[in-house]
Amino acid sequence: MRTRITNKDGEVRELTDQDVKQMRPMSEVLPANLQRTIGQRGKQHAPTKVKTSIRLSPEVIEHFKGEEGEGWQRRIDQALKQYIREHGHG
Repeated sequence: MRTRITNKDGEVRELTDQDVKQMRPMSEVLPANLQRTIGQRGKQHAPTKVKTSIRLSPEVIEHFKGEEGEGWQRRIDQALKQYIREHGHG
């Protein structure tokens, strides 16, 4: 008998080694148009961001990387958007 991996609210519990062993390959469960390599982004319909280079102080980088690390550039983007909302467009 299989143990459910979600609770009554639909939250996924921590997976066990046995859960992982029972998983089927992505190619068996997803249509081909949804299969991607891990980390590969889907087709971008319109550029959502502009690539740029900026020099920031080590304290700023350390603050936004924090303990999580991943997503630090997104957090800087969100902080700058918040600044614009609070201070206007110039």
